[in-house]
Amino acid sequence: MSIDATENTVSAAEAEAFVTALLSKAGLQDAAAAGVSRAIVDAELAGLSSHGLSQLPMYVRRLQLGSVSTASRAVIVEDRDAIAVLDAQGMFGQLAGDQAMQIAIEKSRRFGVGVVAVRNSFHFGAAGRFAQQASDSDCIGMAMCNTKPMMPAPGGAERLVGNNPLAVGIPAKDGADFLLDMALSEAALAKVRIADRENRPIPATWAVDKDGTPTTDAKAAIAGMMLPAGGAKGFGLALAINLLASGLAQGPGGDDVPSMYDDLAKPFVCSLLFIAFDIAHFRGVDSLRVDVGAALNRMRQSRSPGESIRTPGQRNAESRHQKAQGFAVPRSLADTLNALSRDLGLSLRMADVKAPN
Repeated sequence: MSIDATENTVSAAEAEAFVTALLSKAGLQDAAAAGVSRAIVDAELAGLSSHGLSQLPMYVRRLQLGSVSTASRAVIVEDRDAIAVLDAQGMFGQLAGDQAMQIAIEKSRRFGVGVVAVRNSFHFGAAGRFAQQASDSDCIGMAMCNTKPMMPAPGGAERLVGNNPLAVGIPAKDGADFLLDMALSEAALAKVRIADRENRPIPATWAVDKDGTPTTDAKAAIAGMMLPAGGAKGFGLALAINLLASGLAQGPGGDDVPSMYDDLAKPFVCSLLFIAFDIAHFRGVDSLRVDVGAALNRMRQSRSPGESIRTPGQRNAESRHQKAQGFAVPRSLADTLNALSRDLGLSLRMADVKAPN
């Protein structure tokens, strides 16, 4: 793929072709590469660039080092009634997650609910994508996973749980579906790293140093621990996600989940959990959509003078609409991706683009 450098956007189709080619060259089968590529580009469209193209260099390097599996399907180790357990054996979580949520949806058609736990999965990207997958199938969907411990218990001085993401998707009529997609640290570690690079202080509510003392020093925060959103409530929810995902999957949890970035030659594996509720087992799908849509509209109308309120999922929907004709790629990232393409022996290039007006 070649994109003229005077263009200021890249289309989703062009970006997917570029990413698929790089992942295929690095060792994934074409269909698997296309699946991961769709997830990466979908994150860009949803405005979640932290799970988008910026992950590609790390993904490719791990493929080259053999620390992520090239498998395209997880192994089903338990399959009974409304539940299943999969072993991803180190494969891409985007692929294992798609497989798991589809199984959960299919089971919910028969039993009203489907629950699928996944052990030994590599990074699965944005959690909201899987909840939306269920919502698009007239289900209520939930997706969660555990990550490397980075947060202490309130008053503690040890990293006990990760900023474990949770997503919930519920279909709605007349507007964006309800889509809650959140990690459970007060702020993203990426924001702290940016503050460190720019030599700026951070709010004292974001992190503590290695001794558990609140800090505004970004460098000390990186060496220390992130704080949970909402204090004890956020910590408790992050702990619950860790216990649910690792416990039901019989997979990695807590200190058994390594860093995804420190040593790219070392496999990164975590535990995932997916739940689908088939709405038709509970009530009419259309009537639920109407009720959810009304509740979300009521929320939007509750704004104070001069303020605006977005419902969970509205920002994603607006981003997708804005980027329907293409999305911007920062010049520095485009340069990195072009260098990666050259290193892989490909002639494909991602344009140096700037943000559209």
